[in-house]
Amino acid sequence: MRQAARATGYLAVVAAMTFALYLFITVLLLTATGTLAVVGAWLLPETVLLIRRIAGAKRTMVAAWTGRRIPEAYQPITGTLGERLRTAVRDPGTLVDLRWLVASYVYGALLVLALPLWPLGLVVDGVGCGLLRRRAVVLPLITRLADTEARWSTALLMPSPRARLAARVEELKETRADAITAHGAELRRIERDLHDGAQARLVALSMRIGLAKRAYDRDPDAARKLLDDAQDQAEQALTELRHVVRGIHPPILTDRGLAGAVRALAASSGLAVTVDDGGLDEGVRPPAAVEAAAYFVVAEALTNAAKHSGSPTAEVRLARTRRGLTVRVRDDGRGGADETAGADGTMGAGGGSGLLGMRRRVAALDGTCDVTSPVGGPTVIEVELPCVW
Repeated sequence: MRQAARATGYLAVVAAMTFALYLFITVLLLTATGTLAVVGAWLLPETVLLIRRIAGAKRTMVAAWTGRRIPEAYQPITGTLGERLRTAVRDPGTLVDLRWLVASYVYGALLVLALPLWPLGLVVDGVGCGLLRRRAVVLPLITRLADTEARWSTALLMPSPRARLAARVEELKETRADAITAHGAELRRIERDLHDGAQARLVALSMRIGLAKRAYDRDPDAARKLLDDAQDQAEQALTELRHVVRGIHPPILTDRGLAGAVRALAASSGLAVTVDDGGLDEGVRPPAAVEAAAYFVVAEALTNAAKHSGSPTAEVRLARTRRGLTVRVRDDGRGGADETAGADGTMGAGGGSGLLGMRRRVAALDGTCDVTSPVGGPTVIEVELPCVW
């Protein structure tokens, strides 16, 4: 009964959408007329975008019923009017949506006509068969009808291989551009750290050694003091260089692996951090690039939590999956993380968020990064990095 009630609700929403789609025919006619008359050509890309939203709502509805997500594959409609028109017409996703729209007008009408037959079937079936017979005969039909509609919609809305390839190309273009931006920002950071840190220390070191050489014969005590200062400058320069090297690829990753490096981060974060390393100490290690990306995700997330969340605790979880490595960092702080901070792509820039830099670093490896941070908390960062174990 519960499944049949759920199926009835699903079919009722389908019927309502079908009715709305019939009203949408007016928009389609206006768009066709305006496009043919040229003066209303601007309506075409806007209508295509509206159809995309309608198809997206249908995908969400079907996914809620079947539990399986229907992927989308669209080319972005941007630029001048001519570019928008060309994209709207040539995008394979447009043909997929139109095919589903036309089919919806056919089988949607049949569905709308069939819905009133359910209560009628209950009445007729109940004349001499009883409640149990009604449930056994009529209710499964409603569920099968919902399943059939969902299968048809899934088949019609599934992007074609060409559409998925085109969408993948656009995605790779975007992630490549983000990777180049992040790389440029990283190079600028390294240059800035070397110029303001190690280079300045080395210049001061050279000056002190020169002064010590001049004072060595006439004032050995002064020369000794200058050499002591030079030794301090050398140690500070080494510290600066180690800091720069850690920003490129932390040596602790090479020495202790990702699990050990994350535990070291947790110990030095200033928070009470619970670490579940997922047994990464055992078995095959992830590729170096994946380890570095995961390390920086944890480092940035814990830094943000310590600086901005107000929470004294955090959780870090690493796990192997069939597709690769997942990283999850959670804190129970005030939430409201702002991804616009750190927009130059640097880690910790723009007030300490650095989420955009984190996202770019993950996207460069074809990974995914989801940030959930409602006002009031908690903040949860989940990253999946593809790799082969």
